[in-house]
Amino acid sequence: MSILISCQNLAKAYHGRPLFRGLALAVNDGDRIGIIGPNGAGKSTLLRLLADREDADDGQISRQRNLRLAYIEQTASFPPTATVGALINQAAESAALNSDEAIARAQRLIGQLGFDPDVTAGSLSGGWKKRLSIAVAMVQAPDLMFLDEPTNHLDLEGILWLEKVLINAPFAWAMVSHDRYLLERTVSRIVEVAPIYPEGVFVSDGNYGSFLTKRSEYLAREQRLSETLANKARREVEWLRRGPQARATKAQYRINEANSLLQDLSDVRSRLVQRDTRIDFSATGRKTKRLIELEHVSKSLGGRCILDDINFVVMPGMSIGLMGANGTGKTTLLRLLSGESKSDSGNIVTADGLRIVYFDQERQRLNPAEKLSNFLADGSDSVVFRGKSVHVASWARRFQFSPEQLQITLGDLSGGEQARALVAKLMLEPADLLLLDEPTNDLDIPTLEALEDSLQDFPGAIVLVSHDRYFLGQVTNMLIGLDGTGKAGLFADYEQWEQALKSDREAAKNSTRQAAPSGDNESRAKPKAQSKRLSYNEQREYDGMELAIAAAEEQLAAKQATAEDPAISTQSSKVAAAYADLQQAQDLVDKLYARWAELESKLK
Repeated sequence: MSILISCQNLAKAYHGRPLFRGLALAVNDGDRIGIIGPNGAGKSTLLRLLADREDADDGQISRQRNLRLAYIEQTASFPPTATVGALINQAAESAALNSDEAIARAQRLIGQLGFDPDVTAGSLSGGWKKRLSIAVAMVQAPDLMFLDEPTNHLDLEGILWLEKVLINAPFAWAMVSHDRYLLERTVSRIVEVAPIYPEGVFVSDGNYGSFLTKRSEYLAREQRLSETLANKARREVEWLRRGPQARATKAQYRINEANSLLQDLSDVRSRLVQRDTRIDFSATGRKTKRLIELEHVSKSLGGRCILDDINFVVMPGMSIGLMGANGTGKTTLLRLLSGESKSDSGNIVTADGLRIVYFDQERQRLNPAEKLSNFLADGSDSVVFRGKSVHVASWARRFQFSPEQLQITLGDLSGGEQARALVAKLMLEPADLLLLDEPTNDLDIPTLEALEDSLQDFPGAIVLVSHDRYFLGQVTNMLIGLDGTGKAGLFADYEQWEQALKSDREAAKNSTRQAAPSGDNESRAKPKAQSKRLSYNEQREYDGMELAIAAAEEQLAAKQATAEDPAISTQSSKVAAAYADLQQAQDLVDKLYARWAELESKLK
């Protein structure tokens, strides 16, 4: 196995803050490397150093002669009027040995990825632009590809496509990602960039699960080392405190060793200190059962029906994930719920005084020229959280921002730090309903885990869009799948929705194969008649109803146990809250059974 890139004693600082020092790393032919770590620790910087897009402060990077590199930025950028075919052809020509090879390579890739070569880049969605950037990199036949947060803006089908690309890639690659499913399924080595390690990185062979085990073992060893050093240091400090007479009888090296030991202990302890992001959205305490109700809502954009006759109710305790390919109406539905957009038909009934917090994926509330301190505190030196004044530096520290970073502009923060800043701002607004559009983009894994814990404990309602499969599984108790034709289906979990996607594709293939020009009209008439009684999307909803009811009844049983817990029987406020939750769970079960009965009646 040949070495493509070798790094020795690398050091890099950003805004005067050391990211890593003494870093040693090799990238070999055939490597599949996942780079993870806290936001701002230097993951993207390390990727740019390896790709020769940035210079290290110190150290050496050696690259194999004539190494062909491809680099995929977090945000794809193409001339808006350039066509997909032209962009891929240009990339192929820049790397191919001759024009015939370039044309063949480009046409083959365009066909494999399903691109329309005549479509302009400006008309593509964020997800298709990401696919285009990967295609432009792949067509150059690189020896080594670098990908910085490649799942951003990709829908679920795009992520599954990316998984196949990475698993079957004929080239080595290194990827910055926080998608735990993707890391588990594709990588052969994990590199964590974090200040808790002496050189700033920890390298573990194997997938993400293997990394978790090895990191746990490493931290346990460091903790034992800290305890050993602490015991030795305590004895040396006692000796040093005995005074000049005791020290005069000892060799000077004993004093030097004691000071060295104290420094070692300080270094180990400082590395073991991990600042955790503390996320805790404030709820208003509203007792209203129905926060928003959609009745026969329809919406079209650009002459295409995005949402057609949508009906559902949002109640406290519900955590709804919106699923679907890019362009199927997920963000449009969030904007309807927030009041930013109006429906073409139907009614959206909102509870009086409903308080909504909206996290938009474009982060339009962030002004790149504004300082972090001013953004968080609106020019003041403090913020108000749950009725109490908190100094802005203390508030920023909850989200892993140092006092020095308060004077940095938002544009100079990493993507993950910008996401954390926006969460820190939104948390100051009490809410009945959280609308979250791709909140996981750019967030590091520790922050994702903190966000998951916070949303699990939020007593209001949540409607979110995310393509992070692990995050959806942790946070949501119901999924609404949008199919691109305006219809919506209810699903119990991500696995059920993914299975529905596979069934859709198989049904489409079978329909195409079975289509014939001749004649047995009678045999084809029966399915058509059946579809009038139960539409395709209704059939999908019906097929998933048992699982949805099982999940709702499981939640009902949990709420029942809480309400009957003797530990809260003497606390009237907790009893009242528990029975309110119980009633909401019962209402959901009743609604699902009613819908099931309605669908069954159409089959009779």
